[in-house]
Amino acid sequence: MAAEGNAIDALSQFELTPVLGVVGASVGFTQSNAHMLLAVGLITALMMWGTAGRAVIPGRLQALAESAYEFVHDMAVGQIGEEGRRFFPFLFSLFMFILFGNLLGLLPYAFTFTSHIAVTFTLAAIVFVLITAVGIAIHGWRWFGYFKPEGLSPALAVLVVPIEIISYLSRPISLSVRLFANMVAGHVMLKVFASFVVMLGTAGFLGFLGAAAPLAINVALVGFEFLVAFLQAYVFAILTSIYLHDAVHLH
Repeated sequence: MAAEGNAIDALSQFELTPVLGVVGASVGFTQSNAHMLLAVGLITALMMWGTAGRAVIPGRLQALAESAYEFVHDMAVGQIGEEGRRFFPFLFSLFMFILFGNLLGLLPYAFTFTSHIAVTFTLAAIVFVLITAVGIAIHGWRWFGYFKPEGLSPALAVLVVPIEIISYLSRPISLSVRLFANMVAGHVMLKVFASFVVMLGTAGFLGFLGAAAPLAINVALVGFEFLVAFLQAYVFAILTSIYLHDAVHLH
């Protein structure tokens, strides 16, 4: 998080580099893959250890695990209906994976794998395939009526149906770009202001005093990024819930 010479390279933090030496280089195993495995491990540890005791009066770890479980469960049932219980495991895994990926990126020397469009688009593509498969499995050929509202005249159908199809196909793009853009923008701002702190701090006494302003901004940005990390995971999960509601109820 420092300035490279007198220039600010805010995008180098997103570069992928192989890890695990020769083995990692031979299979293309990068720090992004390593942090994905770390996120999965942390989520698994949280849920296993957090629910192992099943105390009547939960401790902090159990309370955290139960709160996450209840939060996503209420979202699934609230948005989809009782049918949402079937999709809860998927929504919970999706929410927690994105949340931990966002939060891990705020740690020093860590990598934010949700800042890569390849990762976010893959997640969005999985959601897109799922909602399409669910809709067709439940409704069969009637599912294609989703693109033509009832009572629509043939004249308007020529205009509305293509718009509905384009809107439906744009879902994975909007899901992936929203998450990717927010993560990239936040980390770029953090590095830019951190670089200002380093550059001003090495410019003498007056520069040291001037570095207080970007330092204060960066502290505030870190707190804001924690909020964004949760909000982006929530937005991704709740939009997936809404799409599943449309697939299940054909609305």
